[in-house]
Amino acid sequence: MELFHRILKTAVEGGASDVHLKIGTPVVYRINRELIAVDAPFPTPEWMDQIVGAVAPAHLRKRLEEEREADFSYFVPGIGRFRTNLYQQRGQWCLAMRYVKTHVPGFEELGLLEQIKTVAESPRGIVLVAGTTGCGKSTTLAAMIEHINSNFKKHIIALEDPIEYVFEDNQSVIEQREIGLDTLSYHHALIHVLRQDPDVIMIGEMRDDISFTAAMSAADTGHLVLSTLHTTNAAQSVNRILDFFKAEEREQIRRQLAGTLRAVICQRMVGTVDGKLTPALEILLNTPLVRKLMEENRLDKLSAAIETGGDDGMISFNQSLFNLVKSGRVTEKEALSKASNPQALEMNFKGIFLDEGRRIIS
Repeated sequence: MELFHRILKTAVEGGASDVHLKIGTPVVYRINRELIAVDAPFPTPEWMDQIVGAVAPAHLRKRLEEEREADFSYFVPGIGRFRTNLYQQRGQWCLAMRYVKTHVPGFEELGLLEQIKTVAESPRGIVLVAGTTGCGKSTTLAAMIEHINSNFKKHIIALEDPIEYVFEDNQSVIEQREIGLDTLSYHHALIHVLRQDPDVIMIGEMRDDISFTAAMSAADTGHLVLSTLHTTNAAQSVNRILDFFKAEEREQIRRQLAGTLRAVICQRMVGTVDGKLTPALEILLNTPLVRKLMEENRLDKLSAAIETGGDDGMISFNQSLFNLVKSGRVTEKEALSKASNPQALEMNFKGIFLDEGRRIIS
């Protein structure tokens, strides 16, 4: 275990976001999105068996035997906490470990926009933080929870698989329940959560129709529900939610969603000129126009609503990237590589702005 902990400590000190261990190959760190092999002994089958026996929680041993993979949180005093996925390839164990910083960063530190703070202060409704894997959804969600914790007297119940950031009660009372350890499943936890007198419910990830139905029920009864979703843009998130449900259910769900959705915050990580990362943000707010578009099943117009909703606090990826370039934080080349519409963004850099979104909405 000494070598294993030394590998993890070196990763943290070197600024790595992820550690990959695979038998017979070099230990690999991910630093600034690049995979880098490090100078360390290659993992052997015997060594990996020892590591697996030490890090896998007792309550997941049966699942590992049956399913050959599991997610859990691993904490090393003096080094930190890692979100860990243990799995097999070609019959051998592999580990993918993501370092979770113990300090919950604030909005300014993360480069989040002021309107996200306003969204976090919503009394009720569903708020989704969307994006691809590794774009910082969990960190943004944690910042929103910490903002509530620091400023409001709320009862917050977080359902996570596994627990990543650990919160300490401040103004709020927070309970963090890990799936598999504190409750059998998301489904089981969501059945009982409304009986636990929450004001805010955080669901680590929206995975199926059961979790989203429970989220809408909670929002309908006056609760704020925060969760994450795997999508590439804010407008697409509504369709992704409907995809959870059978075709004959989608009409009712769409209308119910129109009444319960508060916001979708979608983010993409962008490289800055100083070699760091910052989020480009797309924000969809459930304004009267957006609600009407959802009720009338005009979901193809949501992107246009975002583009024209700046006065309401909405912003598109292209607009966000344009602002990052104009502030000198991101190069034009990097912005174009992350843009939803690179051609339109390139025209913006040349001073040409087409009011296409307003024309589509009208």
